[in-house]
Amino acid sequence: MRLDKFLKVSRLVKRRTLAKEVCDQGRAEVNGKPAKAGTTVAIGDEISIRFGNKRVTARVEKLQENAKKEDAGNMFTIVREEPLKAEEAPLEF
Repeated sequence: MRLDKFLKVSRLVKRRTLAKEVCDQGRAEVNGKPAKAGTTVAIGDEISIRFGNKRVTARVEKLQENAKKEDAGNMFTIVREEPLKAEEAPLEF
């Protein structure tokens, strides 16, 4: 499954276009490597995403083409959430 679609279906990111932007901006990694929107994810992969001033790392537990809101949380497990250091955080204007 494509990374942007997984992020949307699992509801880690609200919309697929936003998931694509996150990937295109270099804010997503799969297994420690920078990932594009079309990167294929598999069960067991670790996805790391920078959201504002924190980094969230999640492990892929299940792949589904569609998921109800109640089932979306079962598609991943949060491994860690950590605040970003000042040099990693995005600039604010």
